[in-house]
Amino acid sequence: MKLTSLQFEHNTRIPIKYTCEGEDINPSLTISDVPAAAKSLVLIMDDPDVPKQFRPDGMWDHWIKFNIPAVTTVIEEGREPEGISGLGTSGNLKYHGPCPPDGEHRYTFKLYALDTQLNVSEGVTKKEVEVAMQHHILDEAVLIGLYEKENK
Repeated sequence: MKLTSLQFEHNTRIPIKYTCEGEDINPSLTISDVPAAAKSLVLIMDDPDVPKQFRPDGMWDHWIKFNIPAVTTVIEEGREPEGISGLGTSGNLKYHGPCPPDGEHRYTFKLYALDTQLNVSEGVTKKEVEVAMQHHILDEAVLIGLYEKENK
């Protein structure tokens, strides 16, 4: 399975448009080679480089979507995909772009193909989604973007 973006390549800079310093909209994402047996997709975007004083666990959850139809091949720029929203660290149910408090951070877009639909409600945490996904992951793909604030 593959996850790519027209706006940035793996391990390269996310354009400012998709961050808190820009329009704060999601970049387009292209999904390919989803397993035929997949019943749903899960998309999680997080920042593992958050300083401990902001998050003791060192992780900031920016975007959590689950029960995305398995036939989805494109998530359009600035549009939430069909599916159910989980709760991000900022209390958000929609995309919340990169906004690092210090230096360059990695932003990890993780896509999972599942053999089921998740039986959890809107507003659950990433942890709750990850627990519900256990033993149901058929495949996964990762796309990493980098960002450091321009206006410090």
